[in-house]
Amino acid sequence: QVKVVESGGGLVQPGGSLRLSCTASDIPFRITDMGWFRQIPGKQRELVAQITSIGTTDYTDSVKGRFTISRDNSKKMVFLQMSSLKPEDTALYLCNVNNSFLETYWGQGTQVTVSS
Repeated sequence: QVKVVESGGGLVQPGGSLRLSCTASDIPFRITDMGWFRQIPGKQRELVAQITSIGTTDYTDSVKGRFTISRDNSKKMVFLQMSSLKPEDTALYLCNVNNSFLETYWGQGTQVTVSS
């Protein structure tokens, strides 16, 4: 059974930090790109950060310099370290996993709320 599970979300004050984790299980074929998206109700899902199997990263402009994506290939995990958080970062953060057969898998998401 394919499983993609996120953790680490929560309520944080502006300027604070959070680290999100995602673990992928029973993904067929080889895992390639992994990434984080965020979803705000009524808005388009937005790519936040992605990382290739060899560590090449890409970020949306609004999080550059504040967020860092990383991965552990042995553990089949991907992380998102978020710093200097802003209220506009509030969203459901979803983990995305891709494989060499061009299949994509999603977690259920973890909620991040940035508020005083």
